Amino acid sequence: MADDDLDDVDRAILHALQEDARNMSSGDIAERTGTSDSTVRKRIQRLESDGIIKGYSASVDYQRSGYPLRMLLYCTASIPERGEMIPEILGIDGVISVQELVTGEQNLLVTAVGESDSDITPVAQALLDMGLTVADEVLVRSHETTPFSRFEPGDES
Repeated sequence: MADDDLDDVDRAILHALQEDARNMSSGDIAERTGTSDSTVRKRIQRLESDGIIKGYSASVDYQRSGYPLRMLLYCTASIPERGEMIPEILGIDGVISVQELVTGEQNLLVTAVGESDSDITPVAQALLDMGLTVADEVLVRSHETTPFSRFEPGDES
């Protein structure tokens, strides 16, 4: 399903779920969209089965939960292997995300969290042991997200 296949109701559902999926009932979303509760539930099921909604997760404040370091590691992998390496990289203790980059020499962005340098250093070493080049490391102070504005009802951008 392409973005062109999403209508205003689908986009409003996605926006509402990005705002607060845990506390947003299908009835709440139905009220926002002017549809029925059953329509919203069916739409959510379709968005899930089409892979548009990949899952639901908690947004964790790692600093407050005892892991104050968030490190971005920019890595270089061979182009044919970079996508295949992602599951193995996600298996490294402390890694919370991997992004495949398609421009530039650094083509993988690995995010790791830990209590101290001694938690992050083994992540970098594991990446090196996998044959990756760690080109840069960036320590992140904060990380915030927001729902995608084009899913917001009334946005005609």
